[in-house]
Amino acid sequence: MAAPAPGGPGATASAALDELSRSLTYGALGAGNGSLSGAWYRRNQIHLFGVLLAILGNLVISISLNIQKYWHLQLAHQEHPRPYFKSMLWWAGVILMAVGETGNFAAYGFAPITLIAPLGCMSVTGSAIISVMFLKENLRASDLLGMTLAFAGTYLLVNFAPNITQDISARTVQYYFVGWRFMTYGILEILIFCILLYFHKRKGIKHIVILLTLVALLASLTVISVKAVSGMITFSVTDKMQLTYPIFYIMFIIMIASCVFQVKLLNQATKLYHTATVVPINHTFFTISAVIAGIIFYQEFLGAAFLTIFIYLFGCFLSFLGVVLVTRNREKEHLPQSYIDFGHVPD
Repeated sequence: MAAPAPGGPGATASAALDELSRSLTYGALGAGNGSLSGAWYRRNQIHLFGVLLAILGNLVISISLNIQKYWHLQLAHQEHPRPYFKSMLWWAGVILMAVGETGNFAAYGFAPITLIAPLGCMSVTGSAIISVMFLKENLRASDLLGMTLAFAGTYLLVNFAPNITQDISARTVQYYFVGWRFMTYGILEILIFCILLYFHKRKGIKHIVILLTLVALLASLTVISVKAVSGMITFSVTDKMQLTYPIFYIMFIIMIASCVFQVKLLNQATKLYHTATVVPINHTFFTISAVIAGIIFYQEFLGAAFLTIFIYLFGCFLSFLGVVLVTRNREKEHLPQSYIDFGHVPD
């Protein structure tokens, strides 16, 4: 068979495949897999750094949310409250939120999507712990059980997530982007998104499942683009400059656009339904969507054993259940009691 002509499409594809094969490193099977042994630690140092960034980022987000909640509670007791944007405390919460999200963003450059995305449960459980300590909220038995399940799920996720080290270069992202797996996945996702958007906009159906499914479909594009952008920035710092490739800016635009529309749809959901209902469903849908995106686009479970996948999914289930228990009935417990039951006022 003749070799591809230099500079032609065949040569470009061949170069991309060569770079892809060099960028993928799979953990070899051994005694260290699935346990926090020395061998496991040496193979997964870079992943653990990403996990640490994600957990710290989520905890900082929890602190910022509680600071903002504390400020709003203070405003509720003031006769003439001043605008929130004039408060140093409120701005401290906003800055901490930005720091936490930056940590999450950076984490995708060091670890697989299927490892980082489920760690969002740390934000919910961390917020519950902080609210008990600083806002003097009640600690319920369901909170303790939910936190225990979330921590157990996180332990399984960190242990049994894909043992793959992947350098994200521009050529790697471009190869994945035009591959048949993502093309098929993208067409199906656009089709489902358009159908749900039709029922939401044209038929006026505001069901929480439709709203949060739309959010989750956008979230899959967000995590793909976030990992691509973060990975290419990391690769530029540690190896070769990647920011001159057009694919970097394509992914950057996808990341910003998908985030903006996600926030818009999520705001609609929180206006129509209690936060205690939105948070667990959104966490579950987001995690499932992100994991599927990581499997299809970045092929993160390629070569994984069945038992490893099963225990990983069980860890996800435990984290979902933990978030549900922590958020269950919490909104109802902290709603102020009004003097009039507006549900019984005509019209």
